Amino acid sequence: MTKDLSFRILGGLHRRIYRLTGGKVGGRIANMPVLLLTTTGRKSGRPRTQPLAYTRAGEGYAVIASKGGAPHHPLWYLNLRANPLAEVTVGRVTEKVRAREAEGEERDRLWRQLADVYSGYDKYARKTSRRIPVIVLEPAR
Repeated sequence: MTKDLSFRILGGLHRRIYRLTGGKVGGRIANMPVLLLTTTGRKSGRPRTQPLAYTRAGEGYAVIASKGGAPHHPLWYLNLRANPLAEVTVGRVTEKVRAREAEGEERDRLWRQLADVYSGYDKYARKTSRRIPVIVLEPAR
């Protein structure tokens, strides 16, 4: 079984359990809170939902597009680049958000917040030659 297929199967199971329990199960991985990010597929136009660890960023959330340090970006990130409007579900609350890439000091601060809770992010950054994006998901008003 390929790593991508394993991620898809586990992600699908995680999404179902998260939605069924309102995040009571699957709402945390280790010490990190988890949200469900729903993007619009850039090729299919269909909704695509991915569980992601997050930290708060002002009124919104910040997530890291690490894909385990793979050499290419995760599909959800590419979907957001094509269409930054998305939905975030935290527990049983779903809200519309607009995505943007954090830069400079903001990126460094948010990266540290997430990597201090999950050291794997720093390992992923060392593993890949790409600069791993930090995405801020702000309420779309």
